[in-house]
Amino acid sequence: MRGYTYQSETGVSVARARGVEVPISPKKTYEVLNAIRGLPVDRATSVLEDAIALRKTIPFRRYNQETAHHVGSGPGRYATKVAKNVLKVLENARENAEYEGLDTERLYVKVAASSRGRIRKANMPRAHGRATAWHEQTTSIEIVLAERKEAE
Repeated sequence: MRGYTYQSETGVSVARARGVEVPISPKKTYEVLNAIRGLPVDRATSVLEDAIALRKTIPFRRYNQETAHHVGSGPGRYATKVAKNVLKVLENARENAEYEGLDTERLYVKVAASSRGRIRKANMPRAHGRATAWHEQTTSIEIVLAERKEAE
């Protein structure tokens, strides 16, 4: 069992949430988390909801081989399955922040990290008594929210 990649700093109040071994693609998760990292929570939520509703694509910067180009974002995809799961973890982190007494209006995504989880192995029956290995990838998601400091 892995812990959080983010090690808390002294004097900084944060709220965390994790999704452990979610059955989604690690590469697409990497791109979705890059799209919301550093954004205010409301903006990150709207980006994910737009991807789920097929209104706006998530830009793919690294894993974009043979990916279609879209107006405004360049190569990108509507990673709906990943966006739904990341949105659940983001909402969980927001509720954790409310519970801890953080100002929800000033929250932003401080850390958005993912790591590959276990591979679920199974076999698919084929003709003539044979079978083909069938593997399902899983991904662990970590989101840490913090309050944005006021300009002085």
